[in-house]
Amino acid sequence: MSKNVESGFVRIIDAMDLINKRVNLIGLITEIGIPKQTKGTDCCCTLKIVDESSPTSGISVNFFAGTFENLPHVASPGDILQILRVTIKSYVLGVDAGINAVFDKNYSSFGLYYASNNAPYQVSSKFPTRMQGNSFTEGLTKWALSRPPETDMAASGECLSLKDIEEGRIKEGKQLNLICKVLHMCEVKQGEWMLFVWDGTDAPPLSVHTKIDEEFENPLPLQLEPSPLSRNVLCEFPTVGTVLRMTSNHHQKLRLHSLKVIVDKWVQFKNINFEVRCGLWCGILLPTSKFSYLSNEDDLVLQHKRKYEERVKGKWKRMPLSCIPTPSHITYTDHKNEPLVTLMDVLCHPEVIGKFKCVARVVATMPDHPRDFRAPCGTYRLRLTLEDPTARIHAYLYAEDGEKFFGGYPSIDTMIKMHKMLLGVEETDNEKPRNPPWVQLCLNSYYIDENDVWVSRRYRIFDTKFRVTL
Repeated sequence: MSKNVESGFVRIIDAMDLINKRVNLIGLITEIGIPKQTKGTDCCCTLKIVDESSPTSGISVNFFAGTFENLPHVASPGDILQILRVTIKSYVLGVDAGINAVFDKNYSSFGLYYASNNAPYQVSSKFPTRMQGNSFTEGLTKWALSRPPETDMAASGECLSLKDIEEGRIKEGKQLNLICKVLHMCEVKQGEWMLFVWDGTDAPPLSVHTKIDEEFENPLPLQLEPSPLSRNVLCEFPTVGTVLRMTSNHHQKLRLHSLKVIVDKWVQFKNINFEVRCGLWCGILLPTSKFSYLSNEDDLVLQHKRKYEERVKGKWKRMPLSCIPTPSHITYTDHKNEPLVTLMDVLCHPEVIGKFKCVARVVATMPDHPRDFRAPCGTYRLRLTLEDPTARIHAYLYAEDGEKFFGGYPSIDTMIKMHKMLLGVEETDNEKPRNPPWVQLCLNSYYIDENDVWVSRRYRIFDTKFRVTL
């Protein structure tokens, strides 16, 4: 076998022996790295390809180009990559060592193909016309169709779901893999992009580290993005299960904009971090993060869908997973037999005015001290920040609804104790992180401006009572 590019295509397993040689390769794309800026002026990304000679481990190809637009942009699961004149290199990185292929912008070239079409949908500037529309992809396509579907979990550990945070398997700062559906992506501020992903499970609640007297000066945000998503976007989201925000750290020059192609697709993310921001979990994409497209018929995708369908049809339906079998008994409502809905159900309700029964946590109040819960005239007037696995909202306790909730006008000492119980403040240590209990609440939605009913929509707590056990 010749060891020169002019000899044609080399099997991946044979290319591993051709260190420092230039070869032609063709393979099925199984893994895609996040495009990023190098320390110099180039842009780069990594693709992993497999063929029949190396169906699992395959080989990674590092691409370098002058602009992000000149990097390959993989469009769909199972696409095929044809690369010419790439150099096989061995590397040592810390404790890791291996072999990869390096694409040089000065002499290498590539073509990207859909598995069902011999004509490439993207080619680099140096890709020869004679190589386009050829039969080189036919054998690989036949093999790909017969290849059993599998989710590649061997590269960097086990795939977890959002609910696994509760079991201590996901910890802040730990890199992991996540299978999820990408629901939406948008630029939340100039140059900063955010993905919204979902797997049908609940990210369990976090302890609240802000002090209760900080709410006025530094209120807990309702979402991690600077401005709330439009109602049209929210109404496309599932109403059960956490919609996780994913972004990159500001100092990392990642081209997240290029990930728009994965919206509405199931993917497997690899090597992502988790951070806690404002009491909410946030996924962090890293320079080493990668993703793989997953078919809707992938075994793990079907497993996620099946568990979600079982959940919404089950006995507890929209109850947060972390409070099953029952929420705390410190509150109760006048509507014992009403079905529960999530806060996302409330946000996405098709009518402006509605009544709902929810299980949520009170993570903050405004005012922050019970002595200020009533106006000088004696009327209750306070705002609660409610949270469940699907959303955060503000809800108001006003006038007779506040009187009913607190059981009239108890002493200030009693009110302080009730307030602490509601917010999960430890009686003996106000400095510890708070862990608010799950409580039942009834909500009534209304509007304050008939000229813009949706923007002026508000929520009010009603028919809910604090169970006095003091």
